[in-house]
Amino acid sequence: MTELRNRGVQDILIAVVDGLKGLPEAINPAFPETTVQTCIVHLVRHSLNFCSWKDRKAVAARLREVYGAETAEAARDALEAFDEAWGNQCPSIAQAWRRAWQEVIPFFAFSPEIRRVIHTTNAVESLNRVIRKSIKARGSFPSEDAAEKLIYLAIRGHGKTSRTVRGWLTAVNQFAITFEDRFSPLGG
Repeated sequence: MTELRNRGVQDILIAVVDGLKGLPEAINPAFPETTVQTCIVHLVRHSLNFCSWKDRKAVAARLREVYGAETAEAARDALEAFDEAWGNQCPSIAQAWRRAWQEVIPFFAFSPEIRRVIHTTNAVESLNRVIRKSIKARGSFPSEDAAEKLIYLAIRGHGKTSRTVRGWLTAVNQFAITFEDRFSPLGG
C-alpha cells in the first residue's frame, strides 16, 4: 500500500478483497478512509464448497437473501434464518460468513447501484489473467519499457473485447453522491 502511495495514488474509496489474510489490515494504515469489503461472490463460492452438489441451488438462493438484504441488520437476520434452515447440514457456511462479517457489513451501507459493481473482484481477476497470459507467452523482456508496453497493449486489447460492467454509469453517479469531495469520475 505504501508503494501505491509512492506511485501517486492519493485515495482509495472502496477496496474489495477476496479473503487474502492481512490485506484489510494493510490497506487502512496507508489509506485510512478506505472502506474495506469482502468479495461477496468469493464468499458465496467458498460457502458452496461446504454443501453437496444437489443442495447448491437452494443454498445459493438462501445466501442471496443475506447479501441482498436492505441493511446489515436485515442481513444478520437472514444469516440467522439461513443457519436455522441449513445449520445442521452445512454448519461451516454460517460460520464462514460470521468470520468475514466485519468485511461484509460495509456492503450494506451502499446503494443498490454501487453494490451491483462492487460485489465481486471478477473483472479485476479477468484483467490480471490477461496480463499474466501475455507476459507468460514472452518469457523475458529486453527492458522494463518493453514489459510496460506489452502490458499496456494487453490491457488495451482486453478493453476492446471484454464485457463492460453493467450499470457502471448509474454507479458512477452514486459514487459522486456517496463520496462527494473524494470522488472524481475522471480520476483527477
